[in-house]
Amino acid sequence: MNTTYLFLADGFEEIEALASVDIMRRAGMKVTTVSITDRSEVTGAHGVKVCADALIADVMATADDVLVCPGGMPGAANLAACGKLTDMLTAHNKANGLIAAICASPALVLAPLGILKGNATCYPGMEPVNLTEAEMTGQPVEVSGNVITGNGPANTFAFALAVVARVCGAAKAGEVAAGMLYKG
Repeated sequence: MNTTYLFLADGFEEIEALASVDIMRRAGMKVTTVSITDRSEVTGAHGVKVCADALIADVMATADDVLVCPGGMPGAANLAACGKLTDMLTAHNKANGLIAAICASPALVLAPLGILKGNATCYPGMEPVNLTEAEMTGQPVEVSGNVITGNGPANTFAFALAVVARVCGAAKAGEVAAGMLYKG
């Protein structure tokens, strides 16, 4: 089974990271949280401390894996500044591996790498200028090719369920949503 790696940087948006992990694990996905630093404890934007499952130095993603970037500030900026992560995302995109990003991360992490194509979304006001191959729609969630984007904390369930649908199928996403009483 493939692994879903969800990357954590100090300042990450707790709802986007933790609810996504929860929803994907409910679907039976193997999810590993990854600190982009040299320590496992990562502090979210609102002071929630999380112990990551792995350090980025120990992660070797394959094209069958899923790479997920939650947003939050300065979390998304910290993700964008991590050379190992940006190299991993670039290589993963070239291999057509599934990438998902929410909130500020589509704009701050994916856009500068040229990963956004077709329709995409991000936190309102964070839309990158000078996009030539993507249109920022402002929708809660967009799926375009191998990239899933979400616009913010309130749409985390829809975002994570879009990842589940892509990896496990629409029926499994519907089952997980029903079990959580989510009507989206």
